[in-house]
Amino acid sequence: MPCLSESDRRTILELARRAVIEIVSKQRILEDVPYQGILDEPCGVFVTVRVSGKLHGCIGVIQPREKLGESIVRCATGAAVEDPRFRPMQTEELAGLEVEVSLLSPLRPIGPEEIEVGKHGLLVEQGTHHGLLLPQVATEHHLNREGFLRETCHKAGLRPDAWKSPETRLFGFTCEILTEETR
Repeated sequence: MPCLSESDRRTILELARRAVIEIVSKQRILEDVPYQGILDEPCGVFVTVRVSGKLHGCIGVIQPREKLGESIVRCATGAAVEDPRFRPMQTEELAGLEVEVSLLSPLRPIGPEEIEVGKHGLLVEQGTHHGLLLPQVATEHHLNREGFLRETCHKAGLRPDAWKSPETRLFGFTCEILTEETR
């Protein structure tokens, strides 16, 4: 994950915002995606959309298979209208739109004792089950290490203590978290 300039940060957040506005107001996917600088690099990314401070959607890609610009547009669009936990965002909600973009470092195997709450995100895998929580989730929900492991297992559809099983694989990552200034 490269070091971001202030210009890169603005570009990434503006692209995510434009993608949400395009899908919500015009029901189409943003097409004029710039592919220079950071947006031309592959990178895992999650886009979180809030409306007036309340979570409205969070969609991401763990393993980059496309340029960051494409991933941001796809994830921002999905967070606004396709997250199954929420109804699609409505035009009148755009006034309260808040966008957050989390750029992921590469995944690496991690032991439970290595997890630093607030620093590491976590991916739990067991068979066909997998669940991921971003580092800020542990902080926002005041979770300790074991609580973070339990919640990630729950998200994967596993027993809360599945992280203790030898069949369960744990991966850690860090994030560069970009948030918009209060408008």
